[in-house]
Amino acid sequence: MEKQLEQIRDQQKQSWNKFSPGWKKWDEFNMRFLKPMGDAIINNLNIKDGDHVLDIAAGTGEPGLTLAALTPNGTVTGTDIAEGMLEIAKANAAARGIKNYKAQIADVSELPFDAETFDAVSCRMGFMFFPDMQLAANEIYRVLKPGGSFATAVWAGPEKNNWVTTMMSVIQKHVILPAPPPGAPGMFRCAKPDVIANLLKHAGFNHITQSEIAGKVDYGSFDLYWQIMMEVGAPIVAAMSQADEPSRQKIKEEVAALFQSQNTGGTALLNYGVLIISAQR
Repeated sequence: MEKQLEQIRDQQKQSWNKFSPGWKKWDEFNMRFLKPMGDAIINNLNIKDGDHVLDIAAGTGEPGLTLAALTPNGTVTGTDIAEGMLEIAKANAAARGIKNYKAQIADVSELPFDAETFDAVSCRMGFMFFPDMQLAANEIYRVLKPGGSFATAVWAGPEKNNWVTTMMSVIQKHVILPAPPPGAPGMFRCAKPDVIANLLKHAGFNHITQSEIAGKVDYGSFDLYWQIMMEVGAPIVAAMSQADEPSRQKIKEEVAALFQSQNTGGTALLNYGVLIISAQR
């Protein structure tokens, strides 16, 4: 991998480790939010007992931990670049008595596994952050057995995800954020329908399918929404760190007003939209 891409990966590792305490604190909430995406991935993998599964960008463990229950005589290996996140995954596995789950530090661009090792590979909300997405797709193809399945979830466009744009749209009015280079890692990098499909085709995958799921996440209150986003949202915290205290207060007031305008009935619901892409080797 090019040196510039290695630097991006190292920055990501540092950021995810820094925010791992927030992800641990809000793990139950976040896993409830992300469960429909994990369920959709699992439904596309057709796991059989005895399968060996790789869960890339495993974070705090899901959907790998749920996959482990589907293959009690097989194994699930969860990989991530951030050891802080994987420590949470291992603790979650132990708390649930899951014996066939292993967490391992690994870069998707240089997977430490032999070719044709896994029957299935999952990746929930990781692909858009990989420095070299084609290299990642090639590596996933390499470690899959012939006929093996791959499924991933990525965010659809910003217009379908006001759970994050509610905050970022206001921040961008007060903080000058440099435009990311074309193709740089980011939440909506894979939002166009053909992005991942083309990567997978180029890697050699067949039977590529795509669907979309949408729903609402219930934050309970604006205060809880603000707290969660400030404790798990690395890009948000980085942007807010550039604002002085008066600006930070102004941002919070405007975000609150926008949040309330989207919940005129007293609810605390925001939208999400996700693309689910699956393929076979």
